[in-house]
Amino acid sequence: MLIPKLIPARQHFPDDHIRDIEGEVREQMARTAVDWQPGSSVAIAVGSRGVANIDRVVKATVGFLREQGVNPFIVPAMGSHGGATAEGQAAVLASYGVTEEGVGAPVRSSMQTVELPRGNLPLGRSETPIYMDKLAWESDGVIVINRVKLHTDFHGPTESGLLKMCVIGLGKHRQALEMHSHGTYGLRELIPRAAREILATGKILLGLGLVENACDHTKCIQAVLPQEMEETEKQLLELSRSSMPSLPLDCLELLVLDKIGKDISGTSLDPNIIGRMRIRGEAEPEKPDIHAIVACDLTEASHGNALGMGLADFITRRLYDKVDLAATYENILTSTFIERGKIPIIADTDRRAVEYALRLFQAMPPESIRIIRARSTLSLEELYVSPAVLAEAAGRNGLEAVGEAVEMFGADGSLTAFPNAE
Repeated sequence: MLIPKLIPARQHFPDDHIRDIEGEVREQMARTAVDWQPGSSVAIAVGSRGVANIDRVVKATVGFLREQGVNPFIVPAMGSHGGATAEGQAAVLASYGVTEEGVGAPVRSSMQTVELPRGNLPLGRSETPIYMDKLAWESDGVIVINRVKLHTDFHGPTESGLLKMCVIGLGKHRQALEMHSHGTYGLRELIPRAAREILATGKILLGLGLVENACDHTKCIQAVLPQEMEETEKQLLELSRSSMPSLPLDCLELLVLDKIGKDISGTSLDPNIIGRMRIRGEAEPEKPDIHAIVACDLTEASHGNALGMGLADFITRRLYDKVDLAATYENILTSTFIERGKIPIIADTDRRAVEYALRLFQAMPPESIRIIRARSTLSLEELYVSPAVLAEAAGRNGLEAVGEAVEMFGADGSLTAFPNAE
């Protein structure tokens, strides 16, 4: 089968970002009115997403707290991720460099939770309990650190950020099951209500909200007091929305992703980038419209969790062999969005996966097929594009060719490396 040669190209996104991560963390924390008590024990909640510079942010937070005489420790705040085990969640943090040796504070990982005292706010269609990590609840206070960004399951005034970290992150597997049992209603409506209950306890001392730019660099770090958290998160979400990367075309025949993974997106490939939700009852995005998606590999940092592979149409044997079905199914069943866990068509090599996909377009002249290859949905600066894409999209997002057309695969059927291999 004739496979079009692809042209190396680059998109130019604004790349204003923070260079002195540690200095900004310290400055933000010093501005707050938190009365740090010497000798107190403070839990720092850290999640499972592949947040840029997360190890540096956590280490700087630990350093600031120690200067105040506080005794910090790290708790994983990631719902059901890491296979919903204490060991698995600690391993996820370790893969990001968040270890006692790396950040200067012990990591205390447990799936034990306590049910919080309840106020008068009704939650859901029935009484919905609110849980918190037992170690965090027994501390003298909690700092939550999370990236604020568009959610992969729904859209609303607040989506993925500090409020979600307070509820599902710190609530561990039990809270994830409770919230997801209500579908997207639970995520959109109940998380903010539950977060207000949690913040009212006084246990959360501070939030550090992070926003990344389209180049996956840290654009903003903001320390947020509990009483300001919801409104500030709304503002940070709009900043994140305006800073997101995108594909240079809204309509494609084929998107080829070198890798998918939980460190790339909560769904392994970001629905906001690919235009696919696959959630019963939720409307599909109007754009982009991508006819076929090939996913070639799973990141090591996913630890076998391939939730979201069902958003692709074709995967490779290499990817499939890395899937830990138990971890994937636990995450899928907790979310209740089972379409995302279905296994796509499996091909023996990268080439064969693309050949399978191109059979969908046999009636089209090869030169008119719009193909984009990207490292991942998180890395959209450097691309390989077909001539049809370049002809239609030149100039959009500053897209420009940076080399001559090349073959897509080597002799063994594997994708050729990007010029600046990561």
